[in-house]
Amino acid sequence: MLRTRVITALVLVAIMFAALASASPWPFALVALALFAAGAWEWGRLNQGGGAVAVVLGVLLALLGLAALLGSWRDAAPAWLWTLASMLWLVVGAVVLRRGPTAWPALPKALRWAIGLAIIGAAWLALVHARAIGVNFLLSMLCVVWMADIAAYFGGRAFGRHKLAPSISPGKSWEGVWSGMAGVLLLALLWVALDRQFGFDGPSLYSRLGAALGWPLAALALLALAGLSVMGDLVESLVKRAAGAKDSSRLLPGHGGVLDRVDALLPVMPVTLALVAWGGAK
Repeated sequence: MLRTRVITALVLVAIMFAALASASPWPFALVALALFAAGAWEWGRLNQGGGAVAVVLGVLLALLGLAALLGSWRDAAPAWLWTLASMLWLVVGAVVLRRGPTAWPALPKALRWAIGLAIIGAAWLALVHARAIGVNFLLSMLCVVWMADIAAYFGGRAFGRHKLAPSISPGKSWEGVWSGMAGVLLLALLWVALDRQFGFDGPSLYSRLGAALGWPLAALALLALAGLSVMGDLVESLVKRAAGAKDSSRLLPGHGGVLDRVDALLPVMPVTLALVAWGGAK
């Protein structure tokens, strides 16, 4: 299992970095679109979509993504889109988590499918626009989630005493959440120092937030992003638990499905773009 997991990870990293290294934005956008369309297919399967409906959801997301790339949203999406996606997560995500796994299947299937298309599509578009801002910005945004997850894992194992959401994800603790947030702040300090030293291809998310909001508000924004990564993880866990599934699919050998790998990113990426659009972090 470990060997399979490592091989899958190496293949994915090689594909994504090859696409990222291209001078054209198209390879990265299309590779990411294929992955997120697969995520939409998984969402359909987890939400009583059956084979045909799940395929339709995946194809629909791919077509909407291509329309965005070919249209006026190829280089920049309107700020209201990021605001709407952020509000969807803050309101709907909070309500869904509060009601718990048993209440999720009671929602109309069409509504659940629409929610999935909205959150997965917005996350993909935010990823594409983050790449357009700069590779340094993109990687620093992704590393918010990765650091929060890694620090939460080790902090939870070392200090975890108080369960965060035992009915959804029994392994998560409040101590893990605080550890993840602390890890993100530490990462931001180190990254800002590297920005000043090397410059890269443009400022990172952390430097942009610090310059636009001031460091106290920037720190609060990063803490909020770390918290949202936990929300994304919990929402996907809730949907899987409601469906009686361990993984979103078996598309990625050793890793489960696409949603299992990007769940924490789904809310963080559009909210990050909202901060950029409205906070002046350019």
